[in-house]
Amino acid sequence: MAKEKEAKQGKLDLGVIGFSGLKQYGGIVDEEFHPRLRGTFGPKVFREMADNSSVIGAIRFIIKALVRQVEWRVDPADGSDEAAEWANFLEECLLDMEDTFEDVISEALSFLDFGWAYFEIVYKLRKGKSKDPTLSSNFDDGRIGWRKFGLRPQETLDHWEFDPVTGALLGMFQMDTVSGKTAFIPYEKAILFRTETMKGNPEGRSIYRNAVVDYFFLKRISEIEAIGIERDMTGLLTMEVPLELLSPNADPQTKALRSSLVKMLSELKRDEREFAIVPTELDKKGLPTGYKLKLLSTGGRRQIDTNDIKLYYKVSILQSVVAQFIQLGMSSVGSFALASSQTNLFAMALGSYLNSMTATFNRFAVDPLMELNGVPYELRPELVHGDIEAPPLAEIGAYVQSLAAAGQLPTDDKTLQRALLGFAKLPEPAEDEGERVPQEKAVGGLTCKCRPGSSVSRRARGPLQISFPFGG
Repeated sequence: MAKEKEAKQGKLDLGVIGFSGLKQYGGIVDEEFHPRLRGTFGPKVFREMADNSSVIGAIRFIIKALVRQVEWRVDPADGSDEAAEWANFLEECLLDMEDTFEDVISEALSFLDFGWAYFEIVYKLRKGKSKDPTLSSNFDDGRIGWRKFGLRPQETLDHWEFDPVTGALLGMFQMDTVSGKTAFIPYEKAILFRTETMKGNPEGRSIYRNAVVDYFFLKRISEIEAIGIERDMTGLLTMEVPLELLSPNADPQTKALRSSLVKMLSELKRDEREFAIVPTELDKKGLPTGYKLKLLSTGGRRQIDTNDIKLYYKVSILQSVVAQFIQLGMSSVGSFALASSQTNLFAMALGSYLNSMTATFNRFAVDPLMELNGVPYELRPELVHGDIEAPPLAEIGAYVQSLAAAGQLPTDDKTLQRALLGFAKLPEPAEDEGERVPQEKAVGGLTCKCRPGSSVSRRARGPLQISFPFGG
């Protein structure tokens, strides 16, 4: 039987035959068909959208506000003391970095804006307090810990490095815009957050990609509207000049005079510096000079209501990221049930991105750290995030009451009691003798809960599933 198995393994082809189909030339990804988003133009456009659009600014604020209140915890691999020790070590590493863990998460959220975020993992030896940053630590056990996670900004990307045979990502070449120097950050020393991995594209896809056209139309309409408002309030300046000033064969002095008049009219605004100096309409003999400055008034209100048009594009931008609940009550009346369902959908979408971030962090940051410290795979802890938002207490109460009426609610379960009291931010009951409850630690302004006494292995439970059973 063993020989038959070895024979089958010997015939197994372990090589790669196909290819991903990613269009890249010399490390430059060319998957974007819009010319204004190709190459280095894409990050600039998404930066403009994130910084200048009030609608996208509202979306970014809500995302960061929701993520900042998420609780993070470290789960040990099993209930053994050795697994609890390595879970405690991971907590120490999260607390022992130059930047807080909260700052790292905040910077990592930039992958939603640009589609990707590339971090260089910088390690250190834990040798106690030292002036050498590669050795300085709050601990002196000689283990390898994290010094920091350095974001390599999206605007500094020069090109990617791919394996010429397999097409696998090897690293990122970064260009310093100040000094002009380049640096190569290998993939094995980095962590790459992406919104999606279609064709193995390291640049992912911005969550605002579908809103690009709406953003530019909204921007242009707002600019035209502002110009129109100024014209409506100030009128249209016109100036009559002698015919020889408009002649294409005018002498240099006449052309210079015409240029100065054009410059004066184009810069004439309604502000504290407004004035115009022009010749009188009649000369000393009472004859017309040919010069006359006048103001043409406009019709005032336009036939097209730009407010409805701008609202249409704003709602389209919000709908592209299922955040249309932001405009409820401003443009139309929405029920509480509608608002609740829409916010739940947004929270679920954001929760899926947190799942992706957590899985990426565990695989490309936690596992290499544990491997460097010689931790067996079966004892490696995992970082886990909590729910995006707390479920409403009224819905929890109704659900618990239904379970109790059906006889499915154990009244003496201490874990269940603590969970229910935790939802309401009420004090938990005193710990019974011999009972082990979750230990809390602050990780960069967030709460990190480690359960050293857990008897259930994280790997035995399978991948983490985030759900919102009560609408939360």
